[in-house]
Amino acid sequence: MLRTYHVYLLTNANHTVFYIGVTNDLTRRVAEHKSGKHEGFTKKYNVYKLVHFETFPDIKAAIAREKQLKAGSRGQKADLD
Repeated sequence: MLRTYHVYLLTNANHTVFYIGVTNDLTRRVAEHKSGKHEGFTKKYNVYKLVHFETFPDIKAAIAREKQLKAGSRGQKADLD
């Protein structure tokens, strides 16, 4: 079975906060953020709205892209929105 990985960008209702992550199950992971299942940044700042995602065939490529996006400016992240 071929596995895929997703780099995703979440924001809050006012688009003032961004969160970037990697997962192999985008639907499950976004649902976890929306439900507040895990303590942390996304729960604290109500970051649950999926605004962008990219799919990769291997985890190394996904992690490289995640790091690239995280290193980008706020404006670059907003442009993906």
